[in-house]
Amino acid sequence: MLFDYAVSAFLTLFVVVDPVGLTPTFLAITDGLPRTARRSVAVRASIIAGAILAGSALIGDWLLETLQISLAAFRIAGGLLLFSIASEMVFGVRIRREGEAAEQAIEEHVRNIAAFPLAIPLLAGPGAITATVLLAGHTRDNWLLIATLIAVIVLVAFCCLIAFIFAGRISGLLGMTGNIVLSRLLGVLLAALAVQYVVDGVRSILSG
Repeated sequence: MLFDYAVSAFLTLFVVVDPVGLTPTFLAITDGLPRTARRSVAVRASIIAGAILAGSALIGDWLLETLQISLAAFRIAGGLLLFSIASEMVFGVRIRREGEAAEQAIEEHVRNIAAFPLAIPLLAGPGAITATVLLAGHTRDNWLLIATLIAVIVLVAFCCLIAFIFAGRISGLLGMTGNIVLSRLLGVLLAALAVQYVVDGVRSILSG
C-alpha cells in the first residue's frame, strides 16, 4: 500500500507540475542571465514550490474542515480542475498561456522571478495544490503516508531543479516536436487521473 501510494502520488504531481514541459518557459524567463544566476533562480524556485506544496499537504485537511467542505466535494472540484488543465495540455493551450506569463514577467522586470512566475503559478499552481490536497486526503491521518507524500513532493521539486539546470539540453534534445508530443501524452494521463478523482468523489457521496 505504501509503495502504491508513493508511485501514484509521484506520477500525479509530476504530471501536474510537468518539470520537463516548463523548461522552455524557464529558458524564456531567465533569458540573458548568466549561468550562475540562472542556477540560483532554479534552486530558489524549486525550494519555494516544494514548500508551498508541503504546506498544502500538511494543512489541507484542516483547511477543508474549517471551511466545512467535504473531501468528496473537493475531490470532484479538484478532478474537474485537473481535467481542465489536462485538456489545455492536450490541445496546447497551456503552453501558450505559460509563454505569455513568461513574456509578461520579463516585460515588467519582476525582481524575484524565482517566486513569480516560476514557483507561483507555474510550478505550485492551483492544479498542483489541488492534487496535493487530494493526495493528503487519501492518507487518512496516517503519518507514514503523510511523510511519504512530503518525500514525494521533495522528489518532484528536485526533478524540477534538475530539469531547469539542464533546460537547454532537454529542450534541444526533445526539439519542438518532442516537447509537443510529451505535453500531449502527459495531458492524456492527467485527464485519466482527473476522471478517477471525480469518480471517487461521486462514489463517496453516494455511499455516504
